[in-house]
Amino acid sequence: MLVTSKELLLKAQEGGYAVGAFNVENMEMVQAVLAAAKEFNSPVIMQTTPSTVKYAGLDYYLANVEAAAKRTKVPVVMHLDHGNSFELAMQAYRTGYTSIMIDGSHESFEDNIAVSKAVADACHPGKVPVEAELGKVGGKEDDLDGGDDNPYTDPQEAKEFVERTGVDSLAVGIGTAHGVYKGEPKLQFDILSQIREVVDIPLVLHGTSGVPDEAVEECIKRGICKVNYATDLRIAFTNGLNKYLAENPDTIDPKKYSAVGREEVKRYVMSKMKVCGSVGKA
Repeated sequence: MLVTSKELLLKAQEGGYAVGAFNVENMEMVQAVLAAAKEFNSPVIMQTTPSTVKYAGLDYYLANVEAAAKRTKVPVVMHLDHGNSFELAMQAYRTGYTSIMIDGSHESFEDNIAVSKAVADACHPGKVPVEAELGKVGGKEDDLDGGDDNPYTDPQEAKEFVERTGVDSLAVGIGTAHGVYKGEPKLQFDILSQIREVVDIPLVLHGTSGVPDEAVEECIKRGICKVNYATDLRIAFTNGLNKYLAENPDTIDPKKYSAVGREEVKRYVMSKMKVCGSVGKA
């Protein structure tokens, strides 16, 4: 069933676990995430970035996820990840997305507050929750560029930001990055704990692909309620396709090699649901 993210994240916050949020870029990825959620009876968030939306359109991706959600009683959220403008956030809202992120982290503190509050004010009458970001998640992925500025979220700024915007969840910068890591990331757990002390809404961890599972588990203990995975899903899907085509070079049926990619994504998603502690929480 298609639901909003608000109740899921509040329940996760109360229960001390996190909900996995997985970027889906084709029908097979949607099928894989749903299959994992059903098998583990786990709530799940499927999400698309602006570049993914540009590829096929908000309506195409929503239709895929809606069709999947209708096949299960497991709670499924359709989330706009890193919405990069008020206009795109409103398009996703009007299309029927059940959770919206507005990413104003590249703007000044005051401009970030302004755009985040505007999106929250527009979405809340329709009962659609809003995620914002404060601090910067570094690295590059698609059209996302974390930049080279200080990546860490200031706890006191986070407190003020949440109070002034009214957003429902907050993505924080504690040392993660988008894309593929060149080395093992060094997360600042103390900053996360300081943010948790002064911010009472669910916290979100971006750039988690490649972060050791034990580090993610520590983040969840310290208040993270939503964990985003993107790059590793792409890698899993592509590895599955490449392996099948290398062994069966004459295959021309996309269903055959796509099915292998789908199974690789499913295995990956299931492993991360275990890390999030969401198994059996639907």
